[in-house]
This record gives sequence, C-alpha cells and structure tokens, in this order.
Amino acid sequence: MYFAALLARTEDGWEASDTELDDVETLSDLADLAREATAEYDDDTVLVFIEQEGAWFGVVRVDGEEDPRIYVSDAAAAARSSYGEILLTDEMLGRDPDDDEGVVDLDALDLDGTEDGEPEASEADPEPDGDPSASGVPSGPVGDLRILADLGVPEKDLLGLESGEALNEIAEILGAAEVLETVR
Repeated sequence: MYFAALLARTEDGWEASDTELDDVETLSDLADLAREATAEYDDDTVLVFIEQEGAWFGVVRVDGEEDPRIYVSDAAAAARSSYGEILLTDEMLGRDPDDDEGVVDLDALDLDGTEDGEPEASEADPEPDGDPSASGVPSGPVGDLRILADLGVPEKDLLGLESGEALNEIAEILGAAEVLETVR
C-alpha cells in the first residue's frame, strides 16, 4: 500500500493535497505534477512524500524551476517498487545511463519470460537471489541528505527516522502535521 502527498509552502504556511501517481512514469513527470499542483504559488517549495507501508519512504523537493532534489530511505526496498524506481535515478545510484551491462532487454523476451529456451542466469535475473544491491542498488538511504536541513530536519535526524512514521515526524517538524493528516 502506498501513500503519496504534496506539501506546498505558501505565505500562509503549508498546504497539503493527496496525489495519484498512476500517470507518473518519470522523475520529470513527478516534478511537473508538483509544479502544476502549486502553480499559483510560484517559486515556493513543494515536497512530494511517498511511502510504502513501513518498507521505505521518499521525499522529492521541488523549488520553482530548479531540478528536483531526492531522498530515499532505503534504495534496495524502493528498487522493488514501481514508485520507488521513479525516484532512483542513475545519477543518484552512481550508474552510467548509457551502460547496458546487466540490463535485460524485455522486448526480446517471449511472454513466458524466455528467449529461445531458458536464458542464462545473468540474463534472466540481473539481481542474483533477488538482491537489488547486486545490480548497483545499495541497501539503505540514498540521495540528498540535506534536502530538509533548511526546513529544520538536519541530516542526522533524517537518517534516524524509521519508515512508517517518518513522514508524520517530518511534517511535525515542518509545522504541517495537521494538514498532512487531512490527506492521509
């Protein structure tokens, strides 16, 4: 089960809205969604909160037209999630986007997942034993650890948050707990 919400900082404080991520396929789509939802508050900070029931959480920060900043609490857990994959950019994971090694060409596979018989193990499963870290996705937090520092959540506190209650704790620090709770 996922939860996603937008928090926009305005002159009057924080405003929250729940959001559907069904049409979001890329980080750029997510940033555009955040900007559109708060178009009337030009250049204000927008936070996108995404959480998967106690497994991981992510925060995307969009400040006006600047590139989004991202923090993910557990990259390995997020890598197993369609919404998490949106947040885990090649740059964040230190991967070369032009490097095709370890990438399965899904178009070349038959519907049953085989390619002219059984593929070799390295082709069939780029993550041996289901371990995302084997494909370059680290276990643990990744991204901008200072994403919320200027809003009162220093790096040390962000790293100390437990999935499940993290978004509520961040909202509490921001003074937005009540508005977040209205969309939860």
